[in-house]
Amino acid sequence: MTYHLRVTDLPSSERPRERLMLHGAKSLSTAELIAILLGTGQGPGKLSAVGLGQHILHKISEHQRDALTVLRDITASELMQIQGVGPAKATTILAAIELGKRVLHSRPSDRPIIDDPAIAASILSPDLMWQSQERFAVVLLDVKNRLIGTQVITIGTATETLAHPREIFREVIRQGATRLIVAHNHPSGSVDPSPEDLYLTRQLLEAGQLLGMPLLDHLILGNGTHASLRQRTPLWQELPQGD
Repeated sequence: MTYHLRVTDLPSSERPRERLMLHGAKSLSTAELIAILLGTGQGPGKLSAVGLGQHILHKISEHQRDALTVLRDITASELMQIQGVGPAKATTILAAIELGKRVLHSRPSDRPIIDDPAIAASILSPDLMWQSQERFAVVLLDVKNRLIGTQVITIGTATETLAHPREIFREVIRQGATRLIVAHNHPSGSVDPSPEDLYLTRQLLEAGQLLGMPLLDHLILGNGTHASLRQRTPLWQELPQGD
């Protein structure tokens, strides 16, 4: 018979649920928060729930600087590659992450107005700035340019990423946004646009005109800085967005 190590098997002073009730959620480590979601442990060496939480964080951050950044966009299949994480645990973790995202962006009074490229770049910096692979993301805005959320659309290789207007605008429509800013990083650190960057920007501007969803800017991030293609190119004069 397999014995599952539960949170309740720990001494009361080490139980994350009891500590959360006494001291609040902010007092818990990320591993302890994951342990509450998991309920039981296992994995290599029959870990406790907290131990399994620590193991998960270690595994997903092996090739990344920040485990929380990885968790933001991790998939169920990626989680289930970790020993001790099956479909039930993977879906529980993903549901908690998604709930956290929705809570974060659910209060209109707390949503910043994105009216400057530097503001958008700072919001996207954790997802894009120092990544070893090129990532393409979208900033989703309402009609008053208030932030609805951000989403990494694609992750490419060290030198290129793949993004298609269909994927980008599908996410805009899915999240109820009415306008958008797109951005990607250059792992090389250069923020000069490539011919492919300019071609995609033109495609997105044309799609924005057709769908009535203005593309406000295309940002390139790298080496601690950013560039606005709206400021650097005449594309917005050639394809005005009515914004």
